[in-house]
Amino acid sequence: MKSAARPFSGIITKDKYFYKTIVHLMSTIILQNIIAYSINMADNIMLGAYSQAALSGAATVNQVQFIVQQITIAIGDSVVVIGAQYWGKKNAAPVRTLTIFALLFGIALGVSVFIWTSAAPRSVLSIFTNNESYIAEGTKYLRLIRFTYPVFIVTTILLAALRAVETVTLAMKISALSLVIDVGINYVFIFGKFGFPELGITGAAIGTLTARITELLIVVIYMLTRENKLKLFSRGGKLEKKLFSDYVKVLWPSFVSNMLWSIATPIQTSVLGHLADDAIAANSVSTTVYQYLKIVAVGEASASAVLIGKTVGASGNDDTKVKEYTKTLQAIYIIFGLFLGVAVFFLRIPFLKLYELTPNAFSIADGMLIVLSFAMVGMSYQMPVSVGIIKGGGDVKFIMYMNLVSTWFIVMPLTFLGAFVWKLHPVAVVAILNSDQIFKCLPVAVRCNRYKWIKHLANEKEKEPDVLPSKT
Repeated sequence: MKSAARPFSGIITKDKYFYKTIVHLMSTIILQNIIAYSINMADNIMLGAYSQAALSGAATVNQVQFIVQQITIAIGDSVVVIGAQYWGKKNAAPVRTLTIFALLFGIALGVSVFIWTSAAPRSVLSIFTNNESYIAEGTKYLRLIRFTYPVFIVTTILLAALRAVETVTLAMKISALSLVIDVGINYVFIFGKFGFPELGITGAAIGTLTARITELLIVVIYMLTRENKLKLFSRGGKLEKKLFSDYVKVLWPSFVSNMLWSIATPIQTSVLGHLADDAIAANSVSTTVYQYLKIVAVGEASASAVLIGKTVGASGNDDTKVKEYTKTLQAIYIIFGLFLGVAVFFLRIPFLKLYELTPNAFSIADGMLIVLSFAMVGMSYQMPVSVGIIKGGGDVKFIMYMNLVSTWFIVMPLTFLGAFVWKLHPVAVVAILNSDQIFKCLPVAVRCNRYKWIKHLANEKEKEPDVLPSKT
């Protein structure tokens, strides 16, 4: 990938490679995320149809899964941040080494969580709820789900490594197959269909465990037989101290940032859980549509991180192409954000009519969705810029500091004051909770357009001349 022959001064690039790459990455990753989110939705719908205790028990266990997921994302994304730069230099050996480092961290995490949830399952669940019926159901669920943690972690890291070398379609196909397996097994064993026993929440655990094992098997078989970029199981790539040090330097800020986020999210949810019943129902409904559309921004961020990282790695000392792509990506984020915000605003009434809500709950949910329509615009810009461009370009500490200040020193204190001291209307509380999606746009835009986030992390020392050309 060659640098531009002349400085780029506009906003929209004319580089065909950019559009070919970003459209493929974004569309594939967004579709994969939609499918993955649909798996969780299907589980919730079926367990909710079975019993409230089963649904709440699984939701309690999923608090553990959420924390594990956030840590795993930090481990995998750190491979992408550095690995994509090496891939930009057509050097896959360091990416293999980074993947090994990530797997070592991931396996240690998976084993630790497995031991923790096996030794004291009731104590683990009591951290998140004191409802005995929820704990009883959650314990049944956790009995099998604990085996999914190491499997999920290894699979996620391997898929992140493949994403670093622009292999993304496999993850989408795996998610689609996982959806079919999980929903099919859940339907049969939760409700006892086709002569099988009715297992309730244990049936849901069987479906999830089967899907997770299938995912890992497919990834490993693919990497052994068909994968020709990363070549994880081939020789090459030394376990250099310098590379390990570089990986840890990227990992720890991501780890801290994601851990803080994983702790803040259930706390924020619990604040809304102390509001009136109508407010809780309204928040549950309005959050559903917001989370679905948020998937688009998450996909933009993941795709941008790969493209920006690869471009930084290939640019050498000339960052012209990086800046060119950065300006165009920001324009894309704004366009998508405006579209999604308008969609939330105008579709809110038809969407709410699908639910059986009291007039008061309907009114509250309507107000919440209006707030979220504005938050969607801000989030669709600041999140892909921070996680996709800035972090993808190698600057991971900025994200950690920004999230630390915005979440723990601004949003959380104001939310507690608004909910419990000032006794604000639920819509106002939701507005405070999502206010960072708007005010973070300013520091993110300033940081992004000063280009100090461009960090050349790929070491020139080791080369691998036989690496295959980049393909998407």
